[in-house]
Amino acid sequence: MRYNVSVIIPVFNAEPYLAECIRSLQAQTLTECEFIFVNDGSVDGSRAIIEAAMRDDSRIRLINQENQGVSMARNRGLAEATGEYVGFVDADDYIDSDMYSTLYGLAALEGCDAAVSNLESEIDGRPVVTRYPFDQGRLLDREFIRTEILPRFLKGDDLNTSVNKIYKRSVISEHSLQFPEKVALGEDALFNIHFFARASSMRYIDYTGYHYREVQGSATRNILEKDYFGQALRIYHTEPPGIYREILPELLIKRLKAIRFIKTAMACIYIYLKPSKTVKFRQRYRYISQLINNPHVREALPVYCETEFGQLGRFEKATIMMIRTRLTLGLVGIAAYSRLRNA
Repeated sequence: MRYNVSVIIPVFNAEPYLAECIRSLQAQTLTECEFIFVNDGSVDGSRAIIEAAMRDDSRIRLINQENQGVSMARNRGLAEATGEYVGFVDADDYIDSDMYSTLYGLAALEGCDAAVSNLESEIDGRPVVTRYPFDQGRLLDREFIRTEILPRFLKGDDLNTSVNKIYKRSVISEHSLQFPEKVALGEDALFNIHFFARASSMRYIDYTGYHYREVQGSATRNILEKDYFGQALRIYHTEPPGIYREILPELLIKRLKAIRFIKTAMACIYIYLKPSKTVKFRQRYRYISQLINNPHVREALPVYCETEFGQLGRFEKATIMMIRTRLTLGLVGIAAYSRLRNA
């Protein structure tokens, strides 16, 4: 059978959510899809759930491998994919029934290399939709990709994910594109950078069909182990892929990296100031004090303020002012007010 879209789903101990994910895939109105599940060494009931679904649906394929991480699982799926386009779904998320018919219809209309949509996620239990300021009424050409899409990967994280897109498989195959393993910048970001650096066209649609699930116990429970700010520092100091030297001046590259760094630092502050049963307040307070006094934060902050401050809301402006004046206690107050306001 000729498939329009190959959907790759890496699975690692996803038993509580996997059945819903599978149902959402099977309900796709675009019937010419194949669903490639890569069981990445799960030790729960994930494999049995997939095998049960396979008995009634020939579109489902299962690959079992020892645990190697999400990037290697996706790469294994890419090696097995046969569809005209490729999409990705995480095993604890779910999608609307018309997601792939919408994206494939958009991409196939003019044979473009990628189609991009919105993404719904959760912040403090509330649904939040990420949209993009791209023209959805026309084909976006290579010049647009070079001047708008590629710089956006340096400036922030909002476009990095692979799950709200479909990619033409011939571009992936021709350039032997894969998800890199254990890199500072992020596996999804680097895959997207290398793909779009080679893409000649794309389409965007203001449509939300992907629902990211906030799995209990991720961010705030692991703040000491994860060291989110340390990771942001490593990204800040990481040289971007060589394509950027070809399309952007050095000063703009530095500015985009500084903007991303301060955005991430602000997100870290919010995460670390959320109440936690496992990390004492004085530990979190000390971490934030060290963050706002970090010399690289002091270096990047004026660059961020020069270009972004006027576009911020009141809460973000107040946060920046507290960072500027190194008032950790002020940040505690702002975070507490934000939680009360959103309760």
